[in-house]
Amino acid sequence: MTMGRVAAIGEQVRVAGLALAGVTVLVAEEPDAVRDAWCDVPEDTGLVILTPAAAEALGAEVLDRIPPLTSVLPP
Repeated sequence: MTMGRVAAIGEQVRVAGLALAGVTVLVAEEPDAVRDAWCDVPEDTGLVILTPAAAEALGAEVLDRIPPLTSVLPP
């Protein structure tokens, strides 16, 4: 079984380097952009890495839904 793709959402300075590891990076600097990026996460994504600001913009209601799994970067 494969996990699928990995995506990251958040501020460019925090997530851009993840693209070097093959992560699908969705840059979102503002809360509305974070919510839009969440809707753009590819369907076959198994893990979404979020910056703390992105996680706050999405809220617990979104983050508690599985799939996809979510992980928040440390501050």
